[in-house]
Amino acid sequence: MKISLDQERCVSGGQCVFAAPDVFDQRESDGVAIFLVDPDDVSEDFREDVMEAIDICPAQAIALIE
Repeated sequence: MKISLDQERCVSGGQCVFAAPDVFDQRESDGVAIFLVDPDDVSEDFREDVMEAIDICPAQAIALIE
């Protein structure tokens, strides 16, 4: 599975980290979301969590690439 993250749109809400803590984290300096995994090869084991992160992202900065 591939996902994208638009860091320019990210508002540092941290909802993605709560929804998918194995996939996302936040930079210490400004709270912008970052990947903990390769976004071009995210394990299907994380699909449910990633889909929740996409749904609850307040900036709609995360997308599934099909």
